[in-house]
Amino acid sequence: IGQVASQTMDSLAVTNAAVSMPVFRPLIGFDKVDIVTVSKKIETYETSILPYEDCCTVFTPRHPVTHPRLEKILESEKRINGEELIQEAVANIEVIGIRPGRNRF
Repeated sequence: IGQVASQTMDSLAVTNAAVSMPVFRPLIGFDKVDIVTVSKKIETYETSILPYEDCCTVFTPRHPVTHPRLEKILESEKRINGEELIQEAVANIEVIGIRPGRNRF
C-alpha cells in the first residue's frame, strides 16, 4: 500500500466510494518484487513488460494526486458521456486468446 499515488489510503477510499462494483485488489499488500514473482509464476510477466502503451502510461498524469477528493471525481464524471464510450468500446473489441501454462500460482 502506498507505493504509487493510486494506493494511498485516501485514493483507495475515493475509488471505492466512486464505483458501484466491488474493486478486488488481490496483490494490495505485496511489494514490487513479490508482484513480479507472482507474474512470472502465472506466466504474465513477459506480456506485462512489452513496450506498448496501456492505461498506466497513457492516462497517468505527470503529477498524480495522492489525496483525491470525491466531490471532484463525481463532478468530473458528470461531464463524461458513458453510453457513448461504452458503444465505442464495444465497436472496437479485440479478442486475444490466452492459454495458461502448466505453472499455476
